[in-house]
Amino acid sequence: MSTSYGSANRRLHGMRIVTTDELSPEVLAAIKALLETTFDEPFVEDWNHALGGVHFLVEEAGEPIAHTSVVERTLESNGRVLRTGYVEAVATRPDRQRAGLGTAVIEAATAHIRETFELGALGTGEFAFYERFGWERWRGPTGVRTENGLIRTLDEDGFVMILRTQASPADLDVDSLLTCDWRSGDVW
Repeated sequence: MSTSYGSANRRLHGMRIVTTDELSPEVLAAIKALLETTFDEPFVEDWNHALGGVHFLVEEAGEPIAHTSVVERTLESNGRVLRTGYVEAVATRPDRQRAGLGTAVIEAATAHIRETFELGALGTGEFAFYERFGWERWRGPTGVRTENGLIRTLDEDGFVMILRTQASPADLDVDSLLTCDWRSGDVW
């Protein structure tokens, strides 16, 4: 089932749910600034990874204070192509952390993935946070598909989580090899 997010900018409990195309350049710049403030580093290629999908945005006084996005990617496992909702750019402004805002955006993103994709995926070291919403760790090896073939991503092994949906294959084996499509910057 596919959920449409039209120009009405759907709202859920004060959260704006909107596609990248529906965000103004000013709001996009404010989201990027939120990410850079939260992680205390510039976002360049990783910023581009967050674009082109659906954004889950909590704002206060017109400024973003919590955000995540879900972009479509293609993952493969055991020769099976999986249409995947990939979680990117999860951030809550530092002075507003521990107030449930991160929980709100991840709950909404998780629901969107369950409604729209075969699988959800993300890269993280914050396992307990995501496990509360039904995410599980991928225990098998990881790799990236490139024009020159498969390259193992050893540094990512153990840091990828998946979310099963009703459309997920029943025999999906979290101990098998999981590969992603290549992209510049962080591939996972």
